[in-house]
Amino acid sequence: MKIAVLSSFTTSLFWFRVDMMKSFREAGCEVLAVGDGPEAEWAERFAELGIRYRSVPVSRNGTNPLHDMKTLAALTRLLKEEKPDKIFAYQAKTVIYGGIAASLNGIREFYPLIAGVGSVFLGDSPRQKLIRSILVAEYRLGLARASKVFFQNRDDLKVFTDHKILPEEKAVMLHGSGVNVEKFTPTPLPEEPCFLCISRLIRDKGVTEYLEAARKLRRRRPEVRCVLVGPFDTNPSAIRPDQLQAYIDDGSVEYAGEQRDVQPFLRACTAYVLPSYREGTPKTVLEAMACGRPAITTDAPGCRETVTDGVNGYLVPVKDVDAIVEAMEKLLDEPGKTAKMARTARAICEERYDVRKVNRKIRRTMQIEP
Repeated sequence: MKIAVLSSFTTSLFWFRVDMMKSFREAGCEVLAVGDGPEAEWAERFAELGIRYRSVPVSRNGTNPLHDMKTLAALTRLLKEEKPDKIFAYQAKTVIYGGIAASLNGIREFYPLIAGVGSVFLGDSPRQKLIRSILVAEYRLGLARASKVFFQNRDDLKVFTDHKILPEEKAVMLHGSGVNVEKFTPTPLPEEPCFLCISRLIRDKGVTEYLEAARKLRRRRPEVRCVLVGPFDTNPSAIRPDQLQAYIDDGSVEYAGEQRDVQPFLRACTAYVLPSYREGTPKTVLEAMACGRPAITTDAPGCRETVTDGVNGYLVPVKDVDAIVEAMEKLLDEPGKTAKMARTARAICEERYDVRKVNRKIRRTMQIEP
C-alpha cells in the first residue's frame, strides 16, 4: 500500500509528521512525502527515514490564482505518476488542491487534517471577508469527496459546519498531532527563572504580546530571562526584523532564531508561553508539557484544550499583555505550585497526547493496520 502525505510547508512536514509517517512505514506501507521544499535539500533527509520525498510548487501564503493553478497542476501530475492508494493532507493549499487532484485522478481515499483555520477566519476587514468567501468555496470543492476529515478542536469543526463546508458525520477528532513522550522527557526546573516562546514570528501567534509582556516583566524583575525561538515568516501578519530588534536592544528578550532542536531551550525554561489568537492544537505547548513545563496560553480555540487554568498552567485572554505578565509572576512567586503544575503537565501528555495514541487513531480511521 502506498500513502502520500501532502504538505504546503516541508519544514513542518519533516518536524511535525515524521512520527506519523514512520508509523505508516511500520505498518508495512510505502510512504511518499510531498512538500514545497526543494528535493535537493530534503530528499536525503527523508530517505534516511525510509521515506521518499518529492517537491511541488506551493505559495502557501500567496493569493495569486496563477500560482495556485500551478500547484493544482503539479499535484495532479504527481498523483497520476505515483498512483497512491491513500492520501493524507494538511495545511490549506495542499488540502484544497490535493483533494481536487485526488478526485481528478480517481483516488477515492483522501484524508485531510484541519490543523487550525488560519488568520483569514480571524478578521472582518473587506479583504479578509472576500478571501474567506473564496476559501470557503475552495474547501467545499477540495473536501467534497474526502473519506474522513481530521480536526484537532471542535471550534474549528464548527467553523466548517457553520459555513456548510462539511457535514459533521465526516469529522474525526484528534488530540492534536500528539507529542513523542519518549523523545521529549521531563527534566528538573532550572534555578534561573526563564520564560520561553517558540513560534513563527507572526502576530497571530501572539508574538507581539509575548514581547510586550517580556518588556514589562523585565522592568520589574530584571533577573528573569525571556527567550524567543523561531523563524521570520512571509505571512501577512509577519513581524519584521526591525520591529523585533527594538526588544532585543532594550534587553526585553533574547532571540535565538530558528532552531532544529528546541529541547535545550525547553529544558532551560521555567515555563512556556504561547499567547496565540487561535490554533488547531499547538504542538510546541505539547512538547513543553512533555518536558515537564507549565504553560501560559490563551483561552482561545485549540489553545484552551491544552491547559486547565491553575492545574498545568494558566489561560489568559487573547491580546491581554497584563494578564500574561500576571500569570508569569504567579509562576515565579509560587515555586511549589509551579513544580506541581510541571508534573501534572507531563502526566496529561502521557495520558492524552502521546503521539502513538494519536497515530493509532489516524491509522485506524484510514484503515491501515496494525
